[in-house]
Amino acid sequence: MSSKQPLRHIVVDTMVGPLTIGGDERHIRTVRFGGKGDGDRTRRPDISSLLLDEARSQLDQYFKGSRTRFDLPLLPAGTDFQKRVWRALSEIGYGQVLSYGELAVRLGNVHLARAVGQAANRNPLPIFIPCHRLVGTGGWIGGFAPGEELKRVLLAHEGARGAKSP
Repeated sequence: MSSKQPLRHIVVDTMVGPLTIGGDERHIRTVRFGGKGDGDRTRRPDISSLLLDEARSQLDQYFKGSRTRFDLPLLPAGTDFQKRVWRALSEIGYGQVLSYGELAVRLGNVHLARAVGQAANRNPLPIFIPCHRLVGTGGWIGGFAPGEELKRVLLAHEGARGAKSP
């Protein structure tokens, strides 16, 4: 079996619009804001469909407020440093925020704050790896690849305190 499994996709309608989730037989690998089109809504009765259906179910629970942690086999592609940042992001609790600098300190070097922000920006699994919980110094909302308004919506959904709008 090759190490490169073909990705299958499913489009999930959520309170923040459609999310396209990509995965192979064993792992969820990507989440993109927006839908890929009706052809990707086709569901095949195979193991990857079961995994994608579980991802859909957990997202539904998250957006209904009954799930605060995801329990899915995630496999984001990135550099070793990016993966370290993404693991650290996964440790930020539901409804909590942490600054780029605070996360850099947790990673062992306060001077990594900008690199932390760049790694968060390249997160291939937003929401599942909660980069929206990362804020600027003093709680300023900071950036978010899909858009700051979407970040505000996600933080408000979680009841996050400490994030400020400019």
